[in-house]
Amino acid sequence: MFIGSLTYKVALAEIDTHLDAHRAFLDRHFATGTFLASGPKEPRTGGVILAHAANRQALDLILNEDPFRRLDLATYEIESIRLTRFAEDLPEGWRQRLR
Repeated sequence: MFIGSLTYKVALAEIDTHLDAHRAFLDRHFATGTFLASGPKEPRTGGVILAHAANRQALDLILNEDPFRRLDLATYEIESIRLTRFAEDLPEGWRQRLR
């Protein structure tokens, strides 16, 4: 499991110009099950992606497709995590996906 933290390097107006392409990128990887959650930071200085990938190299190949990264609009910081505790009411299916 990985947390990808994006930090914008350019003004929000430039980010917004490429937001549809970024969202299409996210949609593709939500459809494959690689991305489990994502959203903007508050304040809007970047975003976060919760991802499940075989390894860091596989995730890097995917993240290299992101228009924000390809166009040098944002930097990515990636952290590998091993989740060990879950909310009592979290469905077992989600627990399995998050492991």
